[in-house]
Amino acid sequence: MRIGYPCINNSIDGTSNGTFRLKSYSQERLIEVVEKNLEALMAIIQFNIEHDLLFFRIGSSIIPFASHPVCDLDWSKHFARKLTNIGDFIKKHNIRISMHPDQFVVINSLSADIVQRSVAELEYQCKFLNSLGLEADAKLQIHVGGMYGDKQASIARFIENYKSLSENLKKRLVIENDDRLYSVQDCLYIHEATNIPIIFDNLHFDCLNNHENMLDAFKLTASTWKENDGIPMIDYSTQEPDARVGNHTKTIDEQHFANFLKLTKDFDFDIMLEIKDKELSALKAREVMKSLNLL
Repeated sequence: MRIGYPCINNSIDGTSNGTFRLKSYSQERLIEVVEKNLEALMAIIQFNIEHDLLFFRIGSSIIPFASHPVCDLDWSKHFARKLTNIGDFIKKHNIRISMHPDQFVVINSLSADIVQRSVAELEYQCKFLNSLGLEADAKLQIHVGGMYGDKQASIARFIENYKSLSENLKKRLVIENDDRLYSVQDCLYIHEATNIPIIFDNLHFDCLNNHENMLDAFKLTASTWKENDGIPMIDYSTQEPDARVGNHTKTIDEQHFANFLKLTKDFDFDIMLEIKDKELSALKAREVMKSLNLL
């Protein structure tokens, strides 16, 4: 079991998501920003290793505009040595990596243009993970997408568009249950048609479910992961009080986390904490895990 957090480290003022405005694009500017992003990524990974936080989500903007037609740099070739070194470091220390494309990535959209741009973004992020030399257990997670007034038609469109993706991308792609539209049961229906693994999101499950037991739903999602996918990944958070339903909490509820771990103690999985104070909650989570003899 590995614990992690997404994208930003506040303790070292570290973000690998530096970007700039499209209108100021130049190859020189892109190279400058990517250099800084990769340096920040290495610094975050080093911090994580020192604190035994072995799961990390890399932000989508690690290579700004990589999926946009304006990008005229063969970034994987230009940064090949640095990417290989970072990937070797990640593998040496057994760190799990994931990426989570932004909300504009919708492969079940009614718009062919949006689908095309979504696939381009996914292919870029897949290429980035490939450039690090990571195995298929480094995943790209997405939501199913929009409903557009007809859930069954939208699910069918997701399945059809998924089947047309490259095999390389399919090996990395996973879906998660969301908080408004697509439940665990919806994701399981898609899995039956595609074999795509499902990330269980406990907060989303609390917001949207089919009145099934949480542990039963968790077990079903865990069973969708094959050996070459690695052990299941989950997203964990709790509701921020007095905020919109589905808003992630600012800091970890240690008792809730302990109860969740006790409930799922018979399973091995990696936990991504979607909690706003990032590594600070991840460090607290490790102490909870230690207290339960899970580390």
